[in-house]
Amino acid sequence: MFEAQIYQRRRAALIGGLAARGCHEGRVLFLGNSESPMNYADNAYPFRQDSSFLYFFGLARPGLAACIELGTGHTTLFADDPSVDDLVWTGPQPAAAELAALTGADEARPRSALAAFAGRTRSAILYLPPYRADTRYELAELLGIRLADVEAQVSIPLVRAALELRECKAPEEIAEIETAVATTVQMHRAALACARPGMRESEIAARVTEIALASGGGLSFPVIATTRGATLHNHDHSRLLEAGDCFLLDCGAETARGYAGDLTTSFPVGPRFDDRRRALYEIVLAMGQAAVAAIAPGRPFRDAHAAAARAAVEGLATLGLMRGEPEEAVERGAHALFFPHGLGHQIGLDVHDMESYGEIWVGYDGAERRSDFGWKSLRLAKPLKVGMVFSVEPGLYFIPGLVARWKAERKFEAFIDYAAVENFLDVGGFRNEEDWIATETGARRLGPDFDKSLAAIEAARDEAARSDARER
Repeated sequence: MFEAQIYQRRRAALIGGLAARGCHEGRVLFLGNSESPMNYADNAYPFRQDSSFLYFFGLARPGLAACIELGTGHTTLFADDPSVDDLVWTGPQPAAAELAALTGADEARPRSALAAFAGRTRSAILYLPPYRADTRYELAELLGIRLADVEAQVSIPLVRAALELRECKAPEEIAEIETAVATTVQMHRAALACARPGMRESEIAARVTEIALASGGGLSFPVIATTRGATLHNHDHSRLLEAGDCFLLDCGAETARGYAGDLTTSFPVGPRFDDRRRALYEIVLAMGQAAVAAIAPGRPFRDAHAAAARAAVEGLATLGLMRGEPEEAVERGAHALFFPHGLGHQIGLDVHDMESYGEIWVGYDGAERRSDFGWKSLRLAKPLKVGMVFSVEPGLYFIPGLVARWKAERKFEAFIDYAAVENFLDVGGFRNEEDWIATETGARRLGPDFDKSLAAIEAARDEAARSDARER
């Protein structure tokens, strides 16, 4: 946790944000997460607190709730004192009053008191969108409404006020994210050094997970460690690495306070890419450079995505895979055959920060979102503000089923040479992801220096091969 004053200031700012949106009376209700059993109650998945609860209260413990009075700012924490069984099974734990003091709350009440407390003012309770089934059920019960009505009664002013506070990071948050990215860089460097033909993907996933856990935090999301990079979210780790493969690692560390890092590195399993993969890797790097050059405060992140897509079209044209005017190809969506996802997303207490609030608010400020393939997957499009942290993750993918479908539909034949593309179907997918913060003059890359130039990546893989030879 940070010091209690930070959480008190955040809650006071939330009340101010709600007042500016016409909300002056009632209570804001926060339900922390509960344990989630794997297969029986006492065998739970690793606990992760709700990120909004972490932001406003900082307490990473299950079974908590809190209410803030809008008129006075009076904050009540609902928590149970530890029982004898808790003492036996988990060791000494702080009492509810001690937890309230840690977060700067005005009082503590038993968790069981929440129902009566909420029931007195059901019509004036504001809450954020729930994303877990147990939270939806509890909200319905507390508010005396149908389960189907829980989503409809989410407070949009609360969503907007919380988003406004969380999207621009304070100095203490930036420091946490820098720490998370530094650990994430260690994870990726370790993979570059240890990957060998004949290893299983699971061995690399295990190595990067070990580093994340050893840092005192954990993983910010399930590891993607695969030789089948054309599948965007491939969490299967069962394959053997073979010489000639391209390996894609997308993983990140989370600090003990819950802040995330998120990087992706693509590299050859052997010492070198082949000529086709080398050319594609260089195009992905050029996409990232074009995107960063288009980043500035007040400028829509959509512009950076479009810049990366144009660089993809221009690069693929040099290989004979695309043709035509890049601007038109991107506007019409032809680039999405190779680059079907968005350029990036915000990062903070969530690796996809605040997306539980709804992407239309987090990424678009409520503005209309394109629905066509490729463009619809752009999570962040709105103008950037100083202090916003986000990923820049361009990629190129050769997805056989998608190519076959578009070819059969004769889709974008003016821009795509399908005969040429079919000669690349075995190359897989490439992605390069880095974490950035918007500054007054543009953007700054977070974390320690991590050179991903073609020369640097191949040098690292060459050293790994030499080390392997020495060990033999």
